[in-house]
Amino acid sequence: MSKHSFSVSSNRQLASDDKNRVTFLTLHTASFKKIAVYVIVSILITFLLNSIVSGQNILSQQDDFKKTLHDRSIKIINTLEITDSEKYTIVVNLLADQYFNLNKIHDKTKSSIAAIRSLQLSDEERNSRVKKEEEEKTAQLSDLHKRFITQLQSRLTEAQIEKIKDGMTYRVMPVTYGAYQDMILTLTGEQKEKIYSWLKEARELAMDEGSSEDKHKVFGKYKGRINNYLSTQGYNMKAEEKAWQQRIKEKEAAKKNANDK
Repeated sequence: MSKHSFSVSSNRQLASDDKNRVTFLTLHTASFKKIAVYVIVSILITFLLNSIVSGQNILSQQDDFKKTLHDRSIKIINTLEITDSEKYTIVVNLLADQYFNLNKIHDKTKSSIAAIRSLQLSDEERNSRVKKEEEEKTAQLSDLHKRFITQLQSRLTEAQIEKIKDGMTYRVMPVTYGAYQDMILTLTGEQKEKIYSWLKEARELAMDEGSSEDKHKVFGKYKGRINNYLSTQGYNMKAEEKAWQQRIKEKEAAKKNANDK
């Protein structure tokens, strides 16, 4: 074979190899693009499906929460003895909505305060922002409370509204007021009125709290105020409570003896 023939043959081989490499790269590039598109589409589909499932879970949880609030409202409204079915349904929904809106306000404030505390701020700036959030919450709760009572007053008697207030606060007010009267047998009319007024004020505030614990904290604060007041009136609260507990034990023992006979 001549040198020229060998050179031509070699060039053809090189050209063929280059063509094959180009074809190989083209095919693999196309394949890579297809794979990339497939992966991206798969990721998007997975994200969308997860979002849908997450959304469904949130809606399901919200529905469950609303049902819980609705059931709680029914138990309270059933004590009112409302015979009008339409009015009954309206009042149940008013109370359930009140619970739901109270929860929204408290949750929003908790989230906002948590976000503020996570920031790199001076103590003064942080406290100032937290105080502003708390003040905004108080204002929103006050407006919601007023609207709720106004809506109830257009449909119910004062006695029925009292039952709703007691139901929302686990009847702490009447139970506590009765306990003070049982504990201190010598309370004057003025002293009883003072105690009742403070417990009533506590109940209005406790109605707007978001949990049982926070409702009881409100009453606890006012019980402290009442105890301090009674102390200034000359009562030894520890001695009064001890004597009251002894009377309760004696009554229970007498009742047990009567039942055993």
